[in-house]
Amino acid sequence: MLAYLFWHRPRPGVDAAEYEEAQRSFHARLEVESVCFRVESLPFDDGPGYEDWYLSEDWTALGELNATAVDSVHHPSHDEAAVLVSAGWGAVYAHVRGPGEIPAEASWRHKPPGQSLDNVLADIAGGIPVWQRQLVLGPAPELCVGSGGPRRQSVAP
Repeated sequence: MLAYLFWHRPRPGVDAAEYEEAQRSFHARLEVESVCFRVESLPFDDGPGYEDWYLSEDWTALGELNATAVDSVHHPSHDEAAVLVSAGWGAVYAHVRGPGEIPAEASWRHKPPGQSLDNVLADIAGGIPVWQRQLVLGPAPELCVGSGGPRRQSVAP
């Protein structure tokens, strides 16, 4: 299972209610499991923002999501949300272990240089979801551990 994560912030002067409504509208129209969280800080930068999760079964399904998000059916809601964004960063994560679901809580970690993933996982309690970065499109941390971080507030769907 893969997760495409997209972190974003609204343009200056954009009303938070308008921004979040555009996010809800876009996510509600997608036919994949997705959520948009309002977060106090991004995992790689201080300051508030938003964190979107989009789950897909594999790379083929991720490609289909990419195409579907801007097809003729979804293009209007995508553009309505996109025009309000000032900056965005993304990454693709693979599910490593634990429940393959979008974590309501998350802590972000970097794997120490020279240390194996197995050693890092040994230090994380079993049963906790772990996602590992596969493809980076910005300054994304290597690991998302589905507990130990703040409980995030969902704004969409």
